[in-house]
Amino acid sequence: MTEVEGLLRELAPQVLAALVRRYGGFDTCEDAVQEALLAASRQWPADGVPDHPKGWLITTASRRRIEQWRGETARRRREEAAALAEPPDPEPVAGVDDTLTLLLLCCHPSLTRPSQVALTLRAVGGLTTAEIARAFLVPEATIGQRISRAKQKLRGTRFSLPEAERPERLAAVLQVLYLIFTEGHTASSGGALNRVELTTEAIRLVRLLRAELPDDGEVTGLLALMLLTEARRPARVDASGALVPLASQDRSLWNASFIAEGVSLITGALATAPVGPYQLQAAIAAVHDEAATAGDTDWAEILTLYDLLRVVAPGPMVTLNRVVAFAQVHGPSAGLAELAGAASDPALAAHHRVDAVRAHLLELSGDAAGAREAYLAAARRTLSLPEQAYLQSRAARLTSSR
Repeated sequence: MTEVEGLLRELAPQVLAALVRRYGGFDTCEDAVQEALLAASRQWPADGVPDHPKGWLITTASRRRIEQWRGETARRRREEAAALAEPPDPEPVAGVDDTLTLLLLCCHPSLTRPSQVALTLRAVGGLTTAEIARAFLVPEATIGQRISRAKQKLRGTRFSLPEAERPERLAAVLQVLYLIFTEGHTASSGGALNRVELTTEAIRLVRLLRAELPDDGEVTGLLALMLLTEARRPARVDASGALVPLASQDRSLWNASFIAEGVSLITGALATAPVGPYQLQAAIAAVHDEAATAGDTDWAEILTLYDLLRVVAPGPMVTLNRVVAFAQVHGPSAGLAELAGAASDPALAAHHRVDAVRAHLLELSGDAAGAREAYLAAARRTLSLPEQAYLQSRAARLTSSR
């Protein structure tokens, strides 16, 4: 990413928020901002970045918005023969940063989760429709339709948010940002295990959110979780692009600065804020990251944290991850018994990770044939090509050792 691209991505939500606050109409303001960003991407590399880039963008976008308004007004005049007053010229740039309000607006409860994700990446992340489509491996037209429908639904929505609605809406924002990060960390389909553009953008957006809400424990917990997880990315694939499981990773490749920052953040949050699910997940990631070797991992502490997480935020993936920790503490046979109960959950019944965990535990217990079949079953169910290759290689290794 060039310096200009980075600056435009940083300023995009601030400019959009300023326009929506001034004129209203999210859809028309977003279109105007996109035109201003396009103009800047063409002019600034050649002419240089202006002294006040945010003001330049707001002024340019405001002019585009006024041009749109005049066109709409002229059309209504012809259709209705009614005269309407023109809006005022652009006002001086305000110093208020409404990024948080914009994030909350993009996660409006009337929107579906895919629409919230697409709109957040477009309006707050500054990604183009094509970039979002490439990241999620869907046609550009599909993302365009999601964004268009989302903007239509938000037409007439107030830019300000009643305080009573803020906690629920903030929870949706955190879910959307975590979903973006998760898709980037382990892509649900396709040939790449990681999509760095998504993990990088998710971390950037959570940093923006934490700048607005520095005392919110869950915002801090989510940032810590992302950093501690992203720290391991350099070691997750080998030179050939094959997946490397956590226990086999070269920990010298882990990002030490991310680990230090993540540990510091979660330590502070747990000491000063009510405990929430993102903080607990970050604490689990910290235990993994602070272990010098896989054998040094404190699985008993991880199991305790999963027991807490199961109470605070129960869910199928929490249950499944707890089984892994349980097996590490109590042995593979006990883990298989726990897994049998967990697999009865309809949400997990056909999930490839259940088969992958079963295969791992069967292998540890000495049942090579059973483990091989479970690895192959997991490989058939995942859409991720790197995961398929890894699971198939595990099955093949067991076959060759017979």
